[in-house]
Amino acid sequence: MKIVLLLSLLAAFSAKGGDYAGYYKDLPVQLGQPAAPAIPALTVSLADFGGVGDGITSNTEAFAKAISALNKQGGGHLIVPPGIWLTGPISFKDRIDLHLERGALILFSPDKKEFLDDKGKVKPGITASKRTDVSITGEGIIDGNGEWWRAVKRGKVSDVEWKDYKALGGTEADGGKLWYPFNLKHFENIAGDLKAQEKMRTHLIRFTDCERVLVEGVTVQNSPKFHIVPTRCKDVILHNVTVRCPWNAQNGDGIDLMFSQRVLVAGCTVDVGDDGICLKAGGGANALPQGPVKDVLIVDNTVFHAHGGFVIGSEFSAGIQNVVVRRNTFSGTDTGLRFKSAPGRGGRTERIFIEDIVMSDIRDQAIVFETTYVDVPVGTQGKAQVTEQFLPEFTDIDIRRVTCRDARTGIKAKGPVSMIHGIRISDSILFCTSETTDIDNPSAVSLENVRLLTY
Repeated sequence: MKIVLLLSLLAAFSAKGGDYAGYYKDLPVQLGQPAAPAIPALTVSLADFGGVGDGITSNTEAFAKAISALNKQGGGHLIVPPGIWLTGPISFKDRIDLHLERGALILFSPDKKEFLDDKGKVKPGITASKRTDVSITGEGIIDGNGEWWRAVKRGKVSDVEWKDYKALGGTEADGGKLWYPFNLKHFENIAGDLKAQEKMRTHLIRFTDCERVLVEGVTVQNSPKFHIVPTRCKDVILHNVTVRCPWNAQNGDGIDLMFSQRVLVAGCTVDVGDDGICLKAGGGANALPQGPVKDVLIVDNTVFHAHGGFVIGSEFSAGIQNVVVRRNTFSGTDTGLRFKSAPGRGGRTERIFIEDIVMSDIRDQAIVFETTYVDVPVGTQGKAQVTEQFLPEFTDIDIRRVTCRDARTGIKAKGPVSMIHGIRISDSILFCTSETTDIDNPSAVSLENVRLLTY
C-alpha cells in the first residue's frame, strides 16, 4: 500500500478553508458565519487501496479501506483520479476530504441490494453521521444512477424515452401512466411490491448531525431522490457546486437544508426535477427539539429548472430564522420565490431578507405563498391534513429589488391573514403573461414601488 505525504496547495487550502468572509459584507441582518473544515495534509489515492476506475469493477471496498486508513492516521485527503469509479455506499469518518480530480466520475451501482443495511433500510450514496470536518471537493462528478430507482410518469417523457425505460424491464402501472423500476431485467427487487420499493428511494449525499461540512467544485447529479441534504448540521458551506438531474425526476430536489445552522450556499448552479434550494424544519411536534433552520446565506446562485428557485417548506414547524437570499438568478423555474406549507406542518418565519433577484421564463408565479400545500407521492392521490395545530405563519419577510420577465402570475398569496402577514415587497418590476396578482388579503402583502405589468 502506497501512502504519500503531500503538502500540496490542495491540502493547504482545505486545511485553512477558503475565504468566504466576502460573502458576509453589508448584509441586512447579522448572520453567524460557518467555519470551514480543517483537514490534515495526508493524501492518498483510491488506486492505492485496490480501486479500479474502469466502470466495471466495484470500488465499495476500496473506498472503505482508504477512508479507514486515513482515519487511523487522523484524517486526510482521499484522491479519486480520472476514471469511472463504480461503487456502493460511501461512509465518511472525521477529518476526511473526498477529492475528485477532473475526469473522475463516482458512479453509484444500479444494484439496489448494495445499499441495504443490516436492518433492511437503504443507505444514501454518500453519508456522514455525527462527524466533524468533512468535505467533498474537486472538479469531478458524483452520479447517483437515479433512473434505476425513480418511478416515471408517462406524461412527462417522450415516446422514445418511454420505450427506453420499458427496455430496462420494470413494471407499468395505473393503466400505463406510470413506470416503476420494479422487476427489472438485470437487478433484483428490494421490496415485495413496487410501491413499497418506491418508498425506499434514497438521497445521494446526506450529512446528519455533522459539524464543519464543505462541498465545493464538484458536480452532483442524477440522485434517486434529493441530491444534497445537510440535516441538523452546523457550519455548512456549499460553494461552486453544480446540482443537476432530468427535469422530470420525481422528488429530484437539489439542495435541501434541514434543521441546519450557519450555512452558506454560494456560486452554485442548480437544474433539477423538484425544488431548487429549499429550507425545511420538519412537521409537527417531533420537529421542535431539532431546532430551527437559522443563519443561512444563499448568494450568487443560478437555478434553471426547478419547482421553485428558492423555497421554504413545506415542513417548517421548528421555524426558519435569519435568512438572507441575494443576487440569485432563476431562469426557467416553475416558480421563483416559493413559500409553501399547510396545517400540521407549518411554523414561523422570522427575519427573512430577499434582495437583488433576477427571474425569467417562470411558468407559474414569480412570488407565491400557499398554505394548503398537499404532498402527493407518485402513484397516490394525496390529501390535506385536517388539524388546527402547527399552522404556517409566513411573516417578517422583506423582498426587494426583484426583476422578473415572463411569469404567468406576478404575486400569489392564498391563505388567511393569520398565516400570511408582514410581507414587504419593494422596488421591483414584474412582467406577467396572464395576471399581475392573486392575493386573498391585500393587507397581508405590502407593495412599495412595485411595477406589475402585463400585455
